[in-house]
Amino acid sequence: MLRQKMQAKMLIAVFMVMTFAMAPLLALGQKTSPVAPTRAQAEAVVREAYEKFKNDTGGKNADYIPYLAQVDSKLFGIAIVTTDNQMLTMGDIKYSFSIQSISKVFSQALAMEELGPEKVFEKVGNEPTGRAFNSVFAVADMPTHTGNPYVNAGAISTVSLISGKTADEKWNKILDFYSRVAGEKLQLIDEVYKSEAATNTGNKALSMLLAKYDRIYADPFESVDVYTKQCSVGVNVAQLARMGATLANNGKNPATGEQVIKPENVPHILSTMIMAGLYDGSGGWAWHVGLPAKSGVGGGIVAVVPGKGAIAVFAPPLDEAGNSVKAQKVIEYVANKLDFNLFSPRSVGLKTSE
Repeated sequence: MLRQKMQAKMLIAVFMVMTFAMAPLLALGQKTSPVAPTRAQAEAVVREAYEKFKNDTGGKNADYIPYLAQVDSKLFGIAIVTTDNQMLTMGDIKYSFSIQSISKVFSQALAMEELGPEKVFEKVGNEPTGRAFNSVFAVADMPTHTGNPYVNAGAISTVSLISGKTADEKWNKILDFYSRVAGEKLQLIDEVYKSEAATNTGNKALSMLLAKYDRIYADPFESVDVYTKQCSVGVNVAQLARMGATLANNGKNPATGEQVIKPENVPHILSTMIMAGLYDGSGGWAWHVGLPAKSGVGGGIVAVVPGKGAIAVFAPPLDEAGNSVKAQKVIEYVANKLDFNLFSPRSVGLKTSE
């Protein structure tokens, strides 16, 4: 009997060793995608991308927000989080940067949670503007006057839809929601908020113009202040990748298991990301990369690979459209190497002619 028990324990031990030894070879996000790359493949490609682009000097920091102009332009971090909560990281992954316009994705999600997607579509719209993200002319010229939730006018309108008896109550609800999506408690970067609040007269003008067209649904200046705070939330690149992975996992946080976003809302969010996620660079991004993504002038970009995971990159220097130069190059490289492009049959395991 003793020998049998010892043999059983040995078999269990061998099984556990084999399981852990095989773990690096399991497909990333394998629970939801049968064609995900192995961890070894993903690690190799991420390392290649990091080495290939780490010395790229293109672009410059955003300077219309004083705080962002002072951020070290050499900072560079990459993170991938999968739907089964595996993580790959490289570079400056602990630095907390301001989420900026990437926040618009998650305020859109919160508004949908409260009101449903059709009501948000009715109140805000979902059309590309063909103009800069902070354009006054888009508000005046477009039939909806808001465009979509990812231009500033549409984002301020979206924030105004979120419930709360006071601006503070609304802000705390937004911050809590972001934290649940990230799976960690996030915080306001007070220096960023103060820097933006001192220079956000353009957004205040947009809010008054929205009021003229009845496209803002709470006090205009209070809505701008809450919007300014949401843009000033700090995230590191790993937290941002997990926020993207929550979307990739049909709204369920892969770390906490919480269903933060209703599954039926996720396709609407991803469609907006593919259409308007990179400002005036969105069309080129869809053409070359083919992934729902959102950028922010703080230097971050997160791209979602539905059913597999998300990749986030942080590098402050931006192109003329306001998108991180280095982050775009890294994600395009990784997406092409690992067949992540959603418009390619290879992304679902179909072979294409060489």
